[in-house]
Amino acid sequence: MRRALAAVALALAVSAGAPAFAVQPDEIMADPAKEARARELSRELRCMVCQNQSIDDSEAPLARDLRVLVRERIAAGDSDRQVIDFLVARYGEFVLLKPRFNPHTLLLWLVPPLVLVGGGVALWRFGRRRPAASAAATSGAHLTPEEESRLAALMSEEAPEERRT
Repeated sequence: MRRALAAVALALAVSAGAPAFAVQPDEIMADPAKEARARELSRELRCMVCQNQSIDDSEAPLARDLRVLVRERIAAGDSDRQVIDFLVARYGEFVLLKPRFNPHTLLLWLVPPLVLVGGGVALWRFGRRRPAASAAATSGAHLTPEEESRLAALMSEEAPEERRT
C-alpha cells in the first residue's frame, strides 16, 4: 500500500512539473522540425477567446483551429513570417502576443520607458531640492540681525529655567 501511494505521489509530482500544452495528438506534424516551428509560432499567437494565453496553451476551440491553420500553412511551405502575416491580415494585430513596432503601436512601446525615465527625473529633482530646503530651514542665515539678537535673548532667558527642572 505504501509503495502504491508513493508511486501515485511521484507520478503527480512529475506531471505537475511538466508544462501542460493544449496541443492534441492529432494536430502534431510528422516532421519534428516543422512541429517545432509550429510550436514556436503558436507561442507567439494570442488566443482570441482567452486573450491572455497563447494558442499553444489554450484549449479553446478557436485556438485549436488556429493551431491547425498554422500547421497547414507550414505544411504548404510558408515561412514563419508568411504565417504570421497571414494571421495578422486575417485577425488583426491583436492576434500577436508581442505586438510589432510600427506607427500604430508607437505609444504602446514608448510610454512605459518614458514614464520610467520621467519618474526617475522627478525623483532625482525632488532628492536634490529636499536637502537644500532642509539645510536652509536649519541654518540661521535667513534671520535678520534683529531677529537673531531677539532669539539669543529668548534662549538665554529660558536656559536658567531648564536647568532648574
